[in-house]
Amino acid sequence: MTHPSPWRATVLTLFPEMFPGPLGVSLAGRALAAGLWALEARDIRASATDRHRSVDDTPAGGGPGMVLRPDVLAAAIDAAGIGPERPRLLMSPRGRPLTQARVVELAKGPGPLIICGRFEGVDQRVIDGRGLEEVSIGDYVLSGGEIAALALIDACVRLLPGVMGKEASGTDESFSDGLLEYPQYTRPQLFEGAPIPDILTSGDHAKVASWRRAQSEALTAARRPDLWAQIPPKPPNRAGRQKTPKNKTDG
Repeated sequence: MTHPSPWRATVLTLFPEMFPGPLGVSLAGRALAAGLWALEARDIRASATDRHRSVDDTPAGGGPGMVLRPDVLAAAIDAAGIGPERPRLLMSPRGRPLTQARVVELAKGPGPLIICGRFEGVDQRVIDGRGLEEVSIGDYVLSGGEIAALALIDACVRLLPGVMGKEASGTDESFSDGLLEYPQYTRPQLFEGAPIPDILTSGDHAKVASWRRAQSEALTAARRPDLWAQIPPKPPNRAGRQKTPKNKTDG
């Protein structure tokens, strides 16, 4: 899908110097230089109104740490001039987990506004008042939302038209069909006594596809039972039994 203007990521952060960071190299960096996408990092502190450029205050009700002030953050969001068609995301460990399906949706749109939290969090009133969608990249806590924002942007950019060399690269990989990716092999044929599975060099594309699917199912069932539970069960085979994934490493 193409857009009248390049896909754009607008980031609100206290550390705009962290961008583009790793997004300035490799696939994302070349695409950025080519104008296939755009990045704007805006300093939240620019919206502070006191001479100390304060952006945080103590949490109401007591407790450790500091909280981003709603007036400052709301002013920063408003100053970014984001239209209603662009998602407003807040990187937060309490947000909904980021999935490949959500990444695909974001990549097909005009690009999000991404807010990078710091300290103990963000005042709930600005989350509600500005319609922020909280997004998590995992069940752990980072020092701030910048690393999470970099991960989200990278996941989206690689799906944009013209970024990856082969169109299949964006579809035949982990999570594209709800499964983990199958094991990959390349030359040399024999490495430290371990050969490439014969089936992968057989030239039989149907068997290769079947082997890869079985490997993906087995890995998903073993490593991500939460994902495996969401895969619709296969219909019974001719013997009336359900097919189950097996860990196969040869033909």
